[in-house]
Amino acid sequence: MKVPEAHVERLEDGTEVKLEVFLSNTKTRRANLIANKLAVLAGLGLEWAAMEGAA
Repeated sequence: MKVPEAHVERLEDGTEVKLEVFLSNTKTRRANLIANKLAVLAGLGLEWAAMEGAA
C-alpha cells in the first residue's frame, strides 16, 4: 500500500493524522505490536503486517 506523503486523515474527534508518517512509524515498530493489531493492519492490505504476524 502506497500512501501519498501529504495525505492527511481527519478523525472523528477532529484530530489530523499524516497517514504516511503513521504507517512508516508503525512499520518500524511492528515487532512490538500485539497480534490482533497486526491482524487488523494485515486485513487492511499491509503485507508487512501479515508477514510479521506469521513469523
